[in-house]
Amino acid sequence: MTCTSYFTHLASYNQWMNRKLYNAASVLSDEQLTQNRGAFFGSILGTLNHIAVGDILWLKRVANCFPNLSSLAPLHELKAPTDLDQQLCTDFATLTNLRASLDEVIVNLSKELSQEQLDAPFEYTSTKGIKSKKLLGEVLLHFFNHQTHHRGQATTLFSQLGINVGATDLILLIPNQA
Repeated sequence: MTCTSYFTHLASYNQWMNRKLYNAASVLSDEQLTQNRGAFFGSILGTLNHIAVGDILWLKRVANCFPNLSSLAPLHELKAPTDLDQQLCTDFATLTNLRASLDEVIVNLSKELSQEQLDAPFEYTSTKGIKSKKLLGEVLLHFFNHQTHHRGQATTLFSQLGINVGATDLILLIPNQA
């Protein structure tokens, strides 16, 4: 398996899991979505918002460093978040639409990336103004791991409300070999 196909798997997994979380969240009231439950970003809505913030920040950084990636063109209309706990969307319906759009961008990006791009240096500045230079492929590993980390927090919050989002393991999406 090539590195590019790993990222295609991760993008598919990301989209699948986000759909599961958003389906689970769709049955909750606004109060249940916004109640502070002691998570890093407070509520379920705050956690889901943070995942979108992280995605937009990283995807816009990739777009700035690799401007020829056509899959990232939809990001031009989005403003870059300025804070990691910024509330991009105050209502669930708008966040759901944003999430679906971001997931499409991520899936398309994973199909467009070449091994050369994954091995290329990637320069960016953090929200705290710290400049870094790392390989794009390694940054994308962080990108996907960040999503998984916070989705794990969200599934715990759902579990505390008695909502089972179902199986969440990546292995379920990996095809069996003949």
